[in-house]
Amino acid sequence: MKKHLIYKSEAMEAIHQTMSEMYEAGVVDKQTMREFDEACLTPVKQFAPEEIRQLREKSQVSQSIFANYLNVSKDSVSQWERGIKKPAGPALKLLSLVAKKGLEAIA
Repeated sequence: MKKHLIYKSEAMEAIHQTMSEMYEAGVVDKQTMREFDEACLTPVKQFAPEEIRQLREKSQVSQSIFANYLNVSKDSVSQWERGIKKPAGPALKLLSLVAKKGLEAIA
């Protein structure tokens, strides 16, 4: 199963896909591919508990609604906001998009 990638723009997606095909063909080395990953893909950062709460409150939604948008449980959002657990994988990527473009970007 191939993971779903989120690109900065449609142009970046086209460039990255071309480079990926060149990497698979052996024309581009691993280091160059890493550089294109960094340039084309939406960056993912770690969020402090307070930052997650601020994102949710800025969107003016409850923990339950926020959890639905992120496709996680309300308990997960609660634990993130209290610092008990940290978001990872797709949820972390979605949080990055919400931070950059607002909740509407994933609605």
